Amino acid sequence: MAYLIDFEDFSRLFESAGIIITKENYGKFSRYAELLVETNKKFNLTAITDPLGIAEKHFLDSLLPLKFAEIPENALLADVGTGAGFPGVPLKIMRPDLNLVLIDSLQKRVNFLSMLTSELGIEAECLHVRAEDAGRGELGGRFDVVTARAVSRLDKLAGYCLPLLKKGGVMLALKGSDVDEEVTAAGPALKKFRGEVERVAKYSLPSGDGRALLIVRKK
Repeated sequence: MAYLIDFEDFSRLFESAGIIITKENYGKFSRYAELLVETNKKFNLTAITDPLGIAEKHFLDSLLPLKFAEIPENALLADVGTGAGFPGVPLKIMRPDLNLVLIDSLQKRVNFLSMLTSELGIEAECLHVRAEDAGRGELGGRFDVVTARAVSRLDKLAGYCLPLLKKGGVMLALKGSDVDEEVTAAGPALKKFRGEVERVAKYSLPSGDGRALLIVRKK
């Protein structure tokens, strides 16, 4: 059974976005896809399980922010509400220098992430913490970058993610393309948590699905 499209097609898909994939990268993504699909049979991790869908709507979608946002070398990065590991684990595969912390509220998913990162041979701390509680304890003010993919509206997300950031750190919120009203409505929450929207980058996946990356700086 093929869990992922073959290396040539996978490479071509990523090269169209300016991302170069090595055979070592592909080996990790292929194993990731296998573990994702097989674990998904036991409990729900994702509705997307076809080989092309995983390649484009999980892996490529997680990595496209690298085109629009600069993540410092050796950055401490928290992926809030990471679910099955998106975007944190694909980012770590392509950027091994990152110091990755995966945060999720469901123990089953955290167990999957611990198994996944061990199987892929990548270092990551996997924490069972609710997003709304993460920034209130010892994690508060520690991170250079916080990512969140399809977690919540920006007004709530500001309260989850900005407390985790150091001053000058950046939140990268991966969303669908229709975000203008959401950004406007989040004004009071951003002010409260000292966040400022630096950029809204809009783009599309090769399939045509619209995406937006919200880049929010902690002031």
